[in-house]
Parts: sequence; C-alpha cells; structure tokens
Amino acid sequence: MSPRPSLPHGLKGVGGTLVARLLASSLAAGALLTTAACSDGGDGGTGALEGSASPVAGESRAAKPLTGKTPSPSGAFTSAGGALTAAGAQAALITEADIEDDWSASKDAASWHESLLVGTVDVSDFVTGKADAADCQKLMDSLHDDDLLGKPSGASALAGFQQGDARLLHQVAAYDKSSLDSSFDWLKSLPAECDGFTMTDGPDQRTVEVIETSVPDEGDARQGLRVTVQGTAGGEPATLTLDVGAVRVGTDAITVTSGGLSGDENNSFQQAFKEGTPRLEDVLKGKTPSPDPGEVD
Repeated sequence: MSPRPSLPHGLKGVGGTLVARLLASSLAAGALLTTAACSDGGDGGTGALEGSASPVAGESRAAKPLTGKTPSPSGAFTSAGGALTAAGAQAALITEADIEDDWSASKDAASWHESLLVGTVDVSDFVTGKADAADCQKLMDSLHDDDLLGKPSGASALAGFQQGDARLLHQVAAYDKSSLDSSFDWLKSLPAECDGFTMTDGPDQRTVEVIETSVPDEGDARQGLRVTVQGTAGGEPATLTLDVGAVRVGTDAITVTSGGLSGDENNSFQQAFKEGTPRLEDVLKGKTPSPDPGEVD
C-alpha cells in the first residue's frame, strides 16, 4: 500500500480535515477501479461480452442452468441422472481383442442386412394363426434391421466384426424399462411360438427354425436364440445360422448377433457377452473399461 500523502501546510484545521476526508475517499475509489480492472478479463480480453447488460446488484455472475440440473461433462459415460450417454455406449463396445479367432473390425456394420432374412411369414403354418405369425414376422424383421429389442429410447452404439463370410454385431443401448421388459418376455416366447415356419420372398421359399440357446450368466436378465434359415443364395442352396441374444443391465442392454452361411459362431457369441457385460457395468459406474480383456479360454 502506498503511504498516504501529506496535506499541504495551508490545509490544516477544520478545513484541512474536510479536504483530507475528500482525498481519502478519492483514493479509495481509485483503488476499487484498479481492482475491478485487474479482475475483469485477466487473459487480456474484455471480461464481458460486448453489449451485454450489467448484472443486477446482489446477483451472481455465474450462468444458471435453465433446468436446475448440472449437465454432464462432455465425454462423460453417464448423465447427471445416471443415464447412459453416447460416449458411454461407445466405451462399452467390445473390440477384436475381446473375442477369439481372427475377427476384424468393420467400418460399415450399420449397413449390413442379410437378404435371407427378408420375406413374408406364411400364416397357414400356425395353429393359432395371425398372432404367432406376427411375432415370427417381427423376429425376422428385427434381425434384418438390427433392432432385436426395439428402438432404443436413449444412447446407442454398434460395432461389427468379420471373419470370412461370418459376421458378429455387438450393440449397446439404453431403453425404456417397461418396453425392455416386454422385449425380453417376447424373446422368451419365440422358441415355442416360432419353432418352425416358412416364409416367401417372391418366388423364393425359405424354412426357418428357432430354438433356445444359452447365454452366459451375466447382467440382470438374458435370453438367447438360434435362428436357422434354409433357402437359396446366388441360385444355390444355402443355410444361414445365427446366434442372437441379449443381456439386460438395469435399463440398458447388450445385443449380440453372430453367424453366417458357414455355420454358427457360438464361441465368439458367448465371449462377446462375457467381455461386453463387465465393460457396460464399468461404464455405468463411471469407470473406463480396461483395454486388455481377460484371458480367452
């Protein structure tokens, strides 16, 4: 602090006292202006947007969220309310290192659509008629469109892998709880309702068989199916074998589809759940999944 300046000799007494007070007030005001200048835009900027209104006395300068909730930091795995974010869904996806054999990641997995899954289910195959036929049609359509559990209500991410003519899809997504429960109930009913049926695609006729298959004991609920489609591809007889399944973790779920014309890929199907479920569980706890998976059996 600078020493207070001495008053001139002629300004002593009562009048000098008044002038001294005026000088002190002037010095205090100058100090306040200097402090404000130092704290305003310390990085060399103006410290405020040009044309912005001055804050009302007593109000904080800090912006207040309109919703009253703190938004999630960019890149966070879950929102302030605990919901899976896009970054979280992406982090929960498996990699080539998580599944055995010689799978390689594909950049165009979202465009995969198997033509042998396209067709119209023959209602006459079902004793109960249209109800069961509709469920089987829904299964075939969902396999073709990669939405076995229905459309996600929140964040979602997908990874695809290829090995010869076999493919494996791994999806992570957030769902509405009631619709997710309904989807699992529906999956459990399919081995009985859709055990065998035919479907047609123009002049082509295909036979379809649906049986239950095991899924590792992971998550809060799980269901697996093996779908076999016999038809023709390129004018030659062909059999498509797919293992499809889902594991629920809270209101989020993992879906895996694997297989191809050369047969099932059940080992990789199982491994995708064994490695993928802990990844999702870690993400929901705010943890970054380990880049090094456990040893593959």
